[in-house]
Amino acid sequence: MMLRMRTTVTLDPEVNRLIETAMHRERKGFKQVVNEAIRRGLAPQPLGKARKPLRVMVHSARLLPGVDRRAFNRLADKLDDEAILADIGRRPD
Repeated sequence: MMLRMRTTVTLDPEVNRLIETAMHRERKGFKQVVNEAIRRGLAPQPLGKARKPLRVMVHSARLLPGVDRRAFNRLADKLDDEAILADIGRRPD
């Protein structure tokens, strides 16, 4: 015996558009499209093939003459400080 349940769900506008598009494309009713989508989304996923390990290609790079690598850290520190000060300015008192 299959238990049926009636419920009310509030959908985001983009989800509603996806459902309407699927209804039109598949020529199915709202209930059937929603039930099939939920089943697909919640069903256990079969174990796929083992993926190939990620291979990173090494690239030799050098800084251009006159570029101070310590300046990168100073720039990062300055940007962090500015972000913190901006955040403090947005906080309500």
